Amino acid sequence: MENRTFYYARVSSREQNLDRQIAAFKALGASERDIITDKQSGKDLNRAGYMALKSAMLRRGDTLVIKSLDRLSRNKTDIKNELVYFQKEGIRLKVLDLPTTLAEYPKGQEWVMDMVFNILVEVLSTIAEQERQTIRQRQAEGIAAAKAQGKKLGRPKAVKPANWESVLADWKDGRITAKTAMELTGTKRTSFYKLVNSGF
Repeated sequence: MENRTFYYARVSSREQNLDRQIAAFKALGASERDIITDKQSGKDLNRAGYMALKSAMLRRGDTLVIKSLDRLSRNKTDIKNELVYFQKEGIRLKVLDLPTTLAEYPKGQEWVMDMVFNILVEVLSTIAEQERQTIRQRQAEGIAAAKAQGKKLGRPKAVKPANWESVLADWKDGRITAKTAMELTGTKRTSFYKLVNSGF
């Protein structure tokens, strides 16, 4: 079976256009039918075009071409996982912005390509971990700063309405419905049951 080459282009919203990425692919000889596109955020991998590529189109020995790694995802961990997936499935990934991934290696020297991808995976893992640590540090600093300013963190506690006792008694005795009790006490469903369960 002949090995095929597919091209994947993505922009984050419908207002943006794919022209620049598609032009780069056509310059490499890509035909329209082999170019798969998505106009969707890269916050996760659940995109129609990309999922179709992985589940129904790409096979072992095929090649996938993208303009840059962030076309796969904005999330470094997701990118790393996708690189590992392609490597495991025997799918060659070419990234136009990373010339080392475009080189053609003589038969018997495919290990060089594997080495390049292993380095990429290692770098992405390091960056992803650094980003996680930075986020955790910023959260900790934000919490510490808020506490220093005397701000209370978390959701505010549910406050018992003035007519709570009488309305609660009517509800418990079956004289009114829970919906009526919520309306009379001015509480939403979550707050109502939180107060009930707290023993007020």
